[in-house]
Amino acid sequence: MTDTVGTGSLAGTERLDRQSLFLLFIGLFATAIGQAFVFAILPPLGRSVGLDEVRITAIISTSALVFTLVAPFWGRFSDKIGRKPVILIGLMGYCMGSLAFAVLFSLAGDGAITGLTLFIVALIIRSLQAATMSATSPGCTAYAADHTVARFRIKTLARLSSANSIGMIMGPVMAGLVAGLGLLAPLVVASFMSGLAAVIIGLKLSKGVKPRATQTQPRRLGYLDPRLRVYLFSAIGAFTGFAMVQQTLAFRLQDVLNLSGIETAQYTGWAMMVSAASSLFMQIVIAQRFAGPAIQLVRWGGGLLLVGTVIISVLDSWGAVLTSMGLIGAGLGLLMPAVAAGASLAVGAEEQGSVSGLVSACPAAGFVLGPISGGFLYQYYQPAAGWGAVLILLIVFAVTLRPHKDLVLSQT
Repeated sequence: MTDTVGTGSLAGTERLDRQSLFLLFIGLFATAIGQAFVFAILPPLGRSVGLDEVRITAIISTSALVFTLVAPFWGRFSDKIGRKPVILIGLMGYCMGSLAFAVLFSLAGDGAITGLTLFIVALIIRSLQAATMSATSPGCTAYAADHTVARFRIKTLARLSSANSIGMIMGPVMAGLVAGLGLLAPLVVASFMSGLAAVIIGLKLSKGVKPRATQTQPRRLGYLDPRLRVYLFSAIGAFTGFAMVQQTLAFRLQDVLNLSGIETAQYTGWAMMVSAASSLFMQIVIAQRFAGPAIQLVRWGGGLLLVGTVIISVLDSWGAVLTSMGLIGAGLGLLMPAVAAGASLAVGAEEQGSVSGLVSACPAAGFVLGPISGGFLYQYYQPAAGWGAVLILLIVFAVTLRPHKDLVLSQT
């Protein structure tokens, strides 16, 4: 891989300018903080209107499946119409979806919609939201890759990834505070923040690379592409295990510590904040300074994820939960920037949108089976959810240790 900016870069630049990076950061941050709100409040909110664990996690899993299927499309579409319009579609979709979700659960709280009807409508709203919000991440990632040469790719994408970590740090704290006004309040705040981010980006972010309609269309990338599969498999597996832990965490805290709905949201928020803070620390201290092959960071991240998941599967104390979530967050903080950079370096400039779509879909792909399988296992035998996650992460770690001859090992 040569140290040049591809056809999708601004002439004469080696890395993304600070203003553009900050604007992309805002877009990802708004989505991340909104997702942190949802993860913290949905379990107690769902229970408060009569939804059981399986239905609550099914809402997450189904929307994640939609995200997984649609995100690669947005990546390819951004190659045709440009990155900025795709980013704005994602943010406005999240804004409208969060507001609709709040209205639905308000009606459910009043008894106007209940049972199976409530579940189906919630599923539809969340899925439509996922279909549009899945545009933001591939658009932002591809925009950053367009304007960054190979040797700065891990550093730039690690900085961009920190938006998710900071959102997950602030989100649970804000969710806990705002939830004091009611469990619906965080959804309204999430809608406002993503709408505001869309306005700021619409006004301030340059259009970037002009899409070229005459450009030969690149071949469609897939999850089994030999250049990408170890990265994509690692990310999907890591997030499947993480989703099994995260989506049953609130249930476990509520049951073990005998918490109320609001207390559950607050405790879950603190645990997720520790995870996100640890992730941010690793992104800033390690990932941004790392100059070796991306696969090495993937291995380190996978190992930390595995250790953290074993701890939370064995111990029930609040201190053990915080320790394990810190290790899990550290693992993700190393793994995801490395996956994004490694996959980006593996393909040409004309494929950056497509590969960004695939990478952006990986976390959601993990949330397709992770939450619902974790919820099912937890409902019928609580310890099985944690040990199922351990098994998946053990397989991921083993795969990363194998030699992979198709990988790009140099950033220069």
